[in-house]
This record gives sequence, C-alpha cells and structure tokens, in this order.
Amino acid sequence: MSQSARFTGRPVSEGTAAGRLYVADSGPPVDATAEQVREAFAAVAADRGDLAERLRAAGRPAEADIIGVAGLIAADPALVGPAVTAVVGGTDAATAVTEAAEAQATMLAGLAVPELAERAADVRQVARAVLDRLATAGAPPPPAGDFILVRREVSPADLIEFAERGLAGAVSVAGGGSSHAAIIARGLGLPMITGVDATVLALPGGEHAVLDGTTGELRIGPETGPGPAPGPAMSGNGQHQAWPPGPVATADGRVITVLCNVASAAETRRGLAAGATGVGLLRTEIPFTGALAWPTLDEHRAHLAPILGLLTGRTATARLLDFSGDKIPPFLAGLAGEAAPAATNGKTGPGAPGGPGVVAGSGAGPAPAFGLAALLAHPSALRDQLRAILEAGRDARLAVLIPMVSSLDEVAQVRAALAETAVSLDAPVPRLGIMVELAATARAAETFAPAVDFFSIGTNDLAGQVLGLDRRDPSARPALAADPRVLALIAHTAQAAREARLTVSVCGDAAADPQVLPLLVGLGVDTLSVPAARVPRVRSWVADLDARACADLAEQALAAPDVEAVWKLVPTL
Repeated sequence: MSQSARFTGRPVSEGTAAGRLYVADSGPPVDATAEQVREAFAAVAADRGDLAERLRAAGRPAEADIIGVAGLIAADPALVGPAVTAVVGGTDAATAVTEAAEAQATMLAGLAVPELAERAADVRQVARAVLDRLATAGAPPPPAGDFILVRREVSPADLIEFAERGLAGAVSVAGGGSSHAAIIARGLGLPMITGVDATVLALPGGEHAVLDGTTGELRIGPETGPGPAPGPAMSGNGQHQAWPPGPVATADGRVITVLCNVASAAETRRGLAAGATGVGLLRTEIPFTGALAWPTLDEHRAHLAPILGLLTGRTATARLLDFSGDKIPPFLAGLAGEAAPAATNGKTGPGAPGGPGVVAGSGAGPAPAFGLAALLAHPSALRDQLRAILEAGRDARLAVLIPMVSSLDEVAQVRAALAETAVSLDAPVPRLGIMVELAATARAAETFAPAVDFFSIGTNDLAGQVLGLDRRDPSARPALAADPRVLALIAHTAQAAREARLTVSVCGDAAADPQVLPLLVGLGVDTLSVPAARVPRVRSWVADLDARACADLAEQALAAPDVEAVWKLVPTL
C-alpha cells in the first residue's frame, strides 16, 4: 500500500496487537478457470467419500450413507457440467456454481418423492463446499511471525487453529460481542473488533498493521509504529506470568471459586497460569463447527486429551456438543433447513428448546434438527463423546454438563448413557449438571434440582432469549445480563440450588463483566467461570468486593425499571 488506512469497528475483545495483515477470505477468485472448478467439485466428492469410509469403519453405516450421497452429488455431471460450461462461457466461478446448484436444487425440491426432494439442501451444501474449496485454494498461508486475521466472519475455529501459530488479533466484518468468536478471543486474550467495513477484505496481505481492541480501530501502513508493549499479564518474553492458584475471598471473607472457560489447550494453560482452579466450561464443539458428520470417537479423543491432560487433580467440566446458534455445522444446517441458523440464537425460534410448543420439564413439542435434541437422537454420537470424556478425564475432577436443557427426560437420557459408559470403562460416574440458559428452565429450576448435581448458568443465551437478541446482533453484549428480568431468573436459579444443596456457577461472559459481577456475587453465586485471559482481573475484582454490600446492590437491581438504571447502581470496579 502506498498510503496508510484506518478502519473502525466494534471492540469485542480488548487489548492492542501489531502484526502483518492476513486477509484469509476475499471469496472465490473471480478468475478461477473451468478446470479449477472441476477440480474443486472432484475434491469435495473425494472428501465426502473418504469421510463416508471412515464412518463406515467406525460402525456408523447410516451416517456413512448420508455422507456418501453428498459425495455422489458432488461428482454428478448434472451439477458439475453446467457449472463448468458456464465458466467456459465467461461467467465467474461463484455465480456459475451457485446458479448450477440452485437450478438442480429447485428441480429436486419440486419432486413428489420426499426422499428426493430432501436432496435439495444437500446440493446447496455441496455448492457452498465447492466455493469454500476455491476460496481456500487461492488463499495465501499466514505470514511468518505475528499476524492480524481479517475475515468476513471470523469463526471460533479460526482462532483456535491459529492461536499458537502467530495470531495476534482478529478483524471481522460480521459478528457481535456475544458471538462465540468474540468469546474465544476474550478467552485467549486476543484483541478483536467486528462490524468493520467490507472493503477491508480487499486489502493486500502482508502490510504492517496495529489493532486496538479497546477503541475499535485497525491502522494499516508503515507509520503505524511498533507493536504494543507486553500487558500486565504478560512477561517480557511474551509468556504468561504465573498467579497463585486457589479460591479468592471477598473483602469481608466470602470465598469465591474462579474457574476458566476454554475450548483449547492454549486457553487452558493461560487460565491455569493466571490462577484458575480448573475449567468450569470446556466447549467441546468448537473444533467441529465445520464437520460433515458427528465427530468420531478418535476425533473426540484427539481434541480432549491435550486439554484434560492439563487438569490432573483439578476441576474439569466438559459440556456435551452444543451444535446450535452460531455453531451449527454443515451436516446439521442441512438437516435443519436453510432457515434454521436464522432463528434467534439458533435456539429460541419456533421448534427450538424453550420455544413455542416446548415446556421445560415436559419434553413435549417438536424437536429441532440441531442442538441437544439432535445429539440425543444419535445415541452412538453421544456414547462416543461420553467415552472420550471419561477416558481423557480419568485423572481430573471430572464433571459433565448438558447444554440447552428443556426437559427432565433429556437429563434422564444423558444420565443413563453416562452411567452405562462409566461401567463399560470401569470408571467412576462423574457429576452431571445442566446449563441453565433457557428462561423456562430457569423458572423451573426447583423442578430440575433433584435430577442433577449442579447448575451452570449460561448468561449469554439466557439474556439473549429474554431480550430477544441473536448472538450476532451488534447490540448483544455480556453487560445486558444486568437487566432486571435476567437477574430475576438468575436469582431464582441460585435460590433453587441453595435449597437443594447444589453448587451453582455462572459460566457466561457476564461473570467477567464489571457491571454484572457484583450483582452475581450479591445473588449468592459462589463459582465464576470466566474467559481464561480475564481470570487475573476477575480475581482482583472479587478481592475488592464486599459480599454484604453486593447483596444490597442486587436487591436494588431486581427492583430497578431497566438495565440502564441497574448499570447506574453498580460501582466502578
């Protein structure tokens, strides 16, 4: 670039970073040749064929057949031929592939045979995979050294993949403060901004850039200056400083346990070094958000072993696969239909848990094609994950967490599968808890208490459902959990836990928000699970709090008219 450039966005993970710009997806190259398009279809077909064989070898023939059909679609001359011909005639690759797939999908959708009509979604999914293949084939590798990732929509898997390969910060055109990418960025301590103008995708890679995740600014060009000095949680050589482990006490002596939320070994190491006593939420689904089928036993083992191996003798709470919201993988997105990911949070629209037709504790109503219902509908997928968790977590203080629970029957199914798996491995049965993140489940907390060993409140989804906000909504942020309507549900859940002598934690990002943390302590929450990079700050805040004053503050907040009034009540930490 001959001149400097500046872009602004919404800060979703604070901090400052410098590095070379890495624009990872400007889209399929407009000059892709007909042969490249043909090769992309062939590669997608081969990938599906290989996966089908692995699934068949793992004793999962039904899933293998589904993936095998996708492989046949990707190799079908009726789809490949028109796309290649269009490119030869001068149409760009993206348009050619999309139009060929849409013509085929429309024809299939109009057939009277339901089994054939359902293939329309598979055709569209194959087209997306082909376009992704073309884009990836044309993308350069990350630059050597520190770099700042730029994508149309940065995914959590992107951050995990690049976390230990030089990633210094991230810039996303789409996404909000409650997206899982933002959550992972906060856990890793990576500056990130979203909502940046799409023209950032046209920038050449390799330029020097500085990203300010506090002001929301990306500065590009040689005069941006050197990178930031190491922050207070970093040593001079870039390694995280060690903090003393163990619980922390408030100023008046109430003990609070601080755990960390993780999806990778990198976050786990950072959280433990910062003084976390263990992991309160292990997001097991993050590496599989691009999966074409349920993860196999070996895939679970490969992901879990490096993380749980760090937690010998420590708390390790592994959440079951939570394929929902902004984490719906291709194989479930196709089953759920094109509109599924657009439902509020992917979880609160019609047919979603806690949505119309579903009453917590009853198990009634239509099941969605994603999330917990999908996992329970595939017992082999559930058993594979439970087996991997119990194997990898043998030396940890293991607990299993069920996401998005809406009925007692769901809990009973998981408990039975967990007990059966433990017996088969001659392993102790770990504690079983539920995520309280649906409003109906929070209101019925006393009904769920006898069936579980602990509650973990997910404030991101709970607040999103109560306030009607999607995770991708730019206005969604952790501080909204201070809304009196959300606080009332947290208070009810905490009270139900106390009466049943259960532990209750908050694992949503609100646990690390200064406008919410004092209220949680005041409502009686004694365990906080927070982004790994924020453990030191949360421990410091807790030590400065007076628990009795927090209780008075929470009482006032519950009676406040709106969230803005609550924020005015909360003292600055």
